Amino acid sequence: MQQTLHKKALLFEYITIAWNIFEGIVCVLIGIFSGSVVLIAYGLESGVEVFASSMVVWDLKGRSKKREKLALKLIGSAYFIVSLYIFIDAGQSLLAGKHPDKSLAGIIFIIITFIIMMILGFTKKNIGTQMKSETVLADAKFTLIDGTLAGTVLTGLALNAVFGWWWADQAMALFLSGVAFREGLKEIF
Repeated sequence: MQQTLHKKALLFEYITIAWNIFEGIVCVLIGIFSGSVVLIAYGLESGVEVFASSMVVWDLKGRSKKREKLALKLIGSAYFIVSLYIFIDAGQSLLAGKHPDKSLAGIIFIIITFIIMMILGFTKKNIGTQMKSETVLADAKFTLIDGTLAGTVLTGLALNAVFGWWWADQAMALFLSGVAFREGLKEIF
């Protein structure tokens, strides 16, 4: 039973890594072409999710408390770095009054991302609970947060597309920055 759960955990971490690499590239590209800070920020946050899942794979291949604690601290540190970058970029864009284009492609892609992240998150949570693995559970939480953040990104994109509220894009990016900072604090301390 434990060996089967271990294999499942690894499989879903590999799926998460593959999706997040794809997601990050697509979001950054759509963000650059549309001028959407929140899409670029979300794409960069995908890099943290890739890192987090990689740390879980590393931990699952070694399975020790020391590795688990180090993996969690490294994940928290990555969140701090992304949080700082998003905060600076979104703040500058907001102050400069940069108006992103409406992005139907971004909206559609983020809806798909939301669904995939929630499925992956709940699946990993179930596996982590059965395994009693803090690292798998922490990564499941990160994946669920990533799904929730996709909802935040969708909100910013939709408000800009429907009402022309250009500032909602940067406001949602600042919110993303705050969530990333909070999660970094939780993992480091």
